[in-house]
Amino acid sequence: MTAVAAPARVRALTGAAGDPRWSRPAMWTVLAAAFALYAWALSGNANEYYAAAVLSGTRSWKAFFFGAIDAGSFITVDKPPLALWVMGLSARIFGHGTYSMLMPQVLAGVGAVGAVYSAVRRSFGRTRQGHVAALVAAVVMTLTPITVAINRDNNPDTVLVLLLVLAAWFCLESLRTARLRPLLLAALFVGLGFNAKMLQAYLVVPAFGVAYLACARHGLARRVGHLLAAGAVMVVSSAWWMVVVDLWPADSRPYVGGSTDNTVRDLVIGYNGLGRIFGQDRAGGGGFGGANFGGQAGAGRLFNDVMAGQISWLLPFCAVALAFAVLLRVRGRPLDGAAWLLWGGWLVVHHAVFSFSSGTFHPYYTTAMAPAVAALTGTGATVMWREYRRSRGWAWALPVAVAVTGGWAFAVLRRTPEWLPWLAWVVLGATAVAVAGLVAGSGWVAGRMTGRVVGRVSVVALAAALVAGLAGPAAYAVSPLGARVNGTNPTAGPSTGRTGGPGGFGGPPPGGELPTGRPDALQDGEPPQDRPPAGQPGARDRGLTGGGVADSTVKYLVANQGRATWLVAVGSAQQASSIILSTGRPVIAMGGFTGSDPAMTVPRLRELVSSGRLRYVLPGGRGGPGGDTEVTAWVTANCAAVDGHTGLYDCAH
Repeated sequence: MTAVAAPARVRALTGAAGDPRWSRPAMWTVLAAAFALYAWALSGNANEYYAAAVLSGTRSWKAFFFGAIDAGSFITVDKPPLALWVMGLSARIFGHGTYSMLMPQVLAGVGAVGAVYSAVRRSFGRTRQGHVAALVAAVVMTLTPITVAINRDNNPDTVLVLLLVLAAWFCLESLRTARLRPLLLAALFVGLGFNAKMLQAYLVVPAFGVAYLACARHGLARRVGHLLAAGAVMVVSSAWWMVVVDLWPADSRPYVGGSTDNTVRDLVIGYNGLGRIFGQDRAGGGGFGGANFGGQAGAGRLFNDVMAGQISWLLPFCAVALAFAVLLRVRGRPLDGAAWLLWGGWLVVHHAVFSFSSGTFHPYYTTAMAPAVAALTGTGATVMWREYRRSRGWAWALPVAVAVTGGWAFAVLRRTPEWLPWLAWVVLGATAVAVAGLVAGSGWVAGRMTGRVVGRVSVVALAAALVAGLAGPAAYAVSPLGARVNGTNPTAGPSTGRTGGPGGFGGPPPGGELPTGRPDALQDGEPPQDRPPAGQPGARDRGLTGGGVADSTVKYLVANQGRATWLVAVGSAQQASSIILSTGRPVIAMGGFTGSDPAMTVPRLRELVSSGRLRYVLPGGRGGPGGDTEVTAWVTANCAAVDGHTGLYDCAH
């Protein structure tokens, strides 16, 4: 009698025939846990810079397409707009607010966990080991602290990670099936990642290329041809928006924020390219000149006081796993070389770039390492366990990996002894139990014990190993839930006193919820839902919006805007974004994100004023308006100071 296949909806819940009964329910449990971590108490978790651009995109399709921070489309944000498009479409459908903007981010984060699970499982085939490896990888991905922090924020990194994991999935699928189409789809997703965060998306390309050249089941000439075809797809999917913007007449589109010459090309090469590697001053881009929120560049950056708790917990385990894989391959043991090359190359390249880049560096960039860390941990733990049980000669690897991982976790936790002081000792004890149990259950000792005793010892050892490896990152991962966070530089775990963490500088307003940008918010006599500028908690108590603009000044501007397109022109996006969010009105950020973009010139300002599109100017901000003292001089010489509003000028007097 022929067995009848279960319906697709049933298989989605229970798994395919032959899968372990626990595998699919376990996967859904992990995905549900990921959703809970990423979606819990989102109110107020947002980078105002991008939130203002999302709001502006709901008011103007032009601002939406270009990724302008203001609905009048004076200047763009300093990234391509793909992630903004995703959030903007949600905001257009459901209305602009914290949840409509951040829920796509949450879903992208959960999707990345699911894609990592699928990619790791398919590398093993439909085996019990494959399901175990995939489950471990999914748990690690879910609990990576910096990933939890950034998936609760509106920075583009969450969308970037999802696109790169999908690219990896299709690259591995191409190697598994020997078909070209999945490789081309992998290239497409890398190109889409470029339109989320430019050149950072390309950091996975060396790993993909090496894996395909080494492992594809084709002749060398055909492999090279396939990679050239994939390269063409990647270039087209990367460059189309950049080409459209740079060919668009500059006087009818926004200035490209972050660039020195109003082109996306310069933004790619300078501020978001070489500027990140070598520092802004050497790359010729604008910006902070290399602000390192993650500490000094060098081999130890990812293990310093700021970064260690965000991403480094399982890096020692990955290092042991990669070394073990190389030794296995040298000794001729069967191994899926493609997966090891892809994930190992991904991790090595990101580690090198993030460690030694001397340009602007935020801790949340390292969320791009999480998929590789997760895949290598799941795969490495499974393969080392398999060899541990098979061979006395290879039984050393797993205890060593657990020992160095638990030891490092203990060291990280002891750096903040006032935060959960007992946890470090729990991790140390679990590490000791795990290592002792693995040694006792190995071929060196197990011969003196019965099979039942060996099995029980192994179970205890594995449970202790999970506690040793995951207790620290899990504790850090839950710390951002409902806590005061810094939307510009989100991190997890306790504050180190330097930057980030729920106790770090900056953060959402005391009220928590993102302003909705209702144009009538001030006209109804309702105070704006302002936020303190970074580094200045309590600014609301002094009657200031973000960027230091007084509430009374914002009310005056709303009452007197008239028919002008822009409410006011201010020095930087720090000031502009807060006013945009509290009023829903377009505001010019003359100097872009850093206040140093040369977007505003005297002729441009004169033309805006004479045409009636701009009346009020508030010079100042970091570096002044566009870093151009001539603009400030023109304003002070040709506009009248507004009584009672410090620094505000009326250019239509």
